[in-house]
Amino acid sequence: MSARSIPAKPPATASAQPGARFATRLAFLVAGFGVSCWAPLVPFAKERLGVDEGTLGLLLLCIGVGSVIAMTLTGALSARFGSRPIIVAGGCGLALILPLLTVAATPLTLGVALLAFGAFLGSLDVAMNIHAVEVERAEGRPLMSGFHALFSVGGFAGATSMTFLLSMHIEALASTALCAAPMLGAIAVARGRLIETAQASDAPLFAWPRGIVLMLAGLAAITFLVEGALLDWGALLLTSTGLVASAQGGLGYMFFSIAMTAGRLGGDALTARIGDRSTMFWGGVLAIAGFVVLLTAPGAPIALGGFLLIGLGASNVVPVLFRRAGSQRAMPSTLAVAAITTTGYAGHLVGPAGVGFIAKGVGLPGAFWLLAALLCLVPVCARAVTTERS
Repeated sequence: MSARSIPAKPPATASAQPGARFATRLAFLVAGFGVSCWAPLVPFAKERLGVDEGTLGLLLLCIGVGSVIAMTLTGALSARFGSRPIIVAGGCGLALILPLLTVAATPLTLGVALLAFGAFLGSLDVAMNIHAVEVERAEGRPLMSGFHALFSVGGFAGATSMTFLLSMHIEALASTALCAAPMLGAIAVARGRLIETAQASDAPLFAWPRGIVLMLAGLAAITFLVEGALLDWGALLLTSTGLVASAQGGLGYMFFSIAMTAGRLGGDALTARIGDRSTMFWGGVLAIAGFVVLLTAPGAPIALGGFLLIGLGASNVVPVLFRRAGSQRAMPSTLAVAAITTTGYAGHLVGPAGVGFIAKGVGLPGAFWLLAALLCLVPVCARAVTTERS
């Protein structure tokens, strides 16, 4: 496959499902909606349990632990049973666990619930990306950016819906139930339209990433690391350098998120026009330029423009990486997609802590310059990861 092409040979099962694209979008929407519904509930959980910040941090870590464990297993399960049952189970589980997060009365019970919440989220995340690869291959044109844009749209909708319900003084349990209902409805609608992805009864339970998949996974980790760092440290960078007041610190990540979503909504058309290699190369260059603008900005408007450039540049890198994971031949595509999802999520979780550690020695701007340097690997590796391999 060339750098510009998308596999044009559709599996028979995929071609028989004209609603598969719609079902995949629903799966991404449910994932983004579900995980974002939890964020407004965190203060309520802290108050209900009476725990300090350290204990709360350990509880929040349970989501990441559950996700990573589930992600490592989902690739093999999808290879054996197909992605459809895992998407259905993951989406339903995510919706059903959500109300339980509001009634857990002890740190232990909340930790177990968050572990399960993370596991359902992780399994859904991997399975829907595997399904997206198959649907895109069946249609023979770029679709991955649009799928990932729906995750962002779902995230915005979930956080907004939960915040609105809580602000109307509707109790947390009822609010989560109201949010869980459309999630279950969306999965019910998607269930009959999801395709039967390829199955292999002899698929290994685990396969270490090898060949080009190692490079794809590393680039995914870097890209997700950047996103996590902007989420956790972007506001502090703006406020500590005196560019904005403390109350306006969140503007940076808001601009980044808007640009990321907009870039992905138009990403499929862009990729179809210029190809994977150019999309990845120029996207990386644009994101690096955004860091330079952000870190050298004399004022807030220019700094916020840097966040916009980073979001636009990074928006379509991960969709290209997933597409390449589905087309490479070094290992089964289901396991490759699982590897990229897992390493990317690990980068998102672990990366911000690493930024904090480095910032102690060289300052926060210095740590962000290091992020920009890591991001240089994206355009540098663009040719290598988009070159056809046998």
